Amino acid sequence: MELRNLRYFLAAAREENMSRAADILHVTQPTLSRAIKALEDDLGEKLFVRKSFSISLTPKGKLLKDRVESLITMVDEIESEFTSIEDIENETISFGLVESSQIIYLAAEINTLKRRYPNFAYHITSGYKEQILEDLDKGIHDFAVVCEDPDTEKYNCLAFPKVVTWGAIMPADHPLAEKESINAADLIGQPLFSSIQTQSWNKEIREWAKDQYPELQLEGSFRLTSDGTMFVKTGLGIMLTYEHLIDCADEKEIVFRPLFPKLETNQYLIWNRSQVLTPIAEKFLEQIALSFAAE
Repeated sequence: MELRNLRYFLAAAREENMSRAADILHVTQPTLSRAIKALEDDLGEKLFVRKSFSISLTPKGKLLKDRVESLITMVDEIESEFTSIEDIENETISFGLVESSQIIYLAAEINTLKRRYPNFAYHITSGYKEQILEDLDKGIHDFAVVCEDPDTEKYNCLAFPKVVTWGAIMPADHPLAEKESINAADLIGQPLFSSIQTQSWNKEIREWAKDQYPELQLEGSFRLTSDGTMFVKTGLGIMLTYEHLIDCADEKEIVFRPLFPKLETNQYLIWNRSQVLTPIAEKFLEQIALSFAAE
């Protein structure tokens, strides 16, 4: 039995779908099918029951899955132990990030890791949630930062130490700027902007505004809060967004007012359960998990 075929089998067993498993492994579906057929021939047993759009394990397949998971874990540990510091330093960690003030924690941990391994590289891609998750599933990113509860059957996750608070950014001379906080009734009749990357308008804002949600007017959506604030400054509307994404303290044209009742969102660092992390990614994960636990 080839180790590569065992890895292919394990991916297919976890996903219960040949197409998704092939995407995760970065191979074609015929290549994956041939590898599993070779493994079945080696063992003389059928490992999967094939259905129209999915696959399921046979009893012998379930037994093999249990054994292979332990074996692959042991192999990965051996490979990790024999990876030199020089090899680790020459590796790259890729992050996919949605817009978030919590990125400051991530940046601090990368800085700490750079002090331990000065030559390691990191790659940052910012974008909207759907694209970030698609790239994470394809193995393009090692980690992603998302602003909503992740699918824990598919992803491992770490919650950031603090939640983010929602509020409204508006012109400093707007009548609502005199209030200490903003409720849903205040926003009725106001042209509003929101972010589409968190699907905030249809989820968080709907839940917060409750019965008054249908009376709220969405003027436009932005993937970047900084773009939305340009429209706020011209008086086109009010931006609903996270606190600290835009520093209003030194701004004369705009102000931030928190929503009432308070609206907060958890944010998470996530990684794919089926993806084997590189040694440097493992080092980063160990470090940030300890740091978050200490907060």
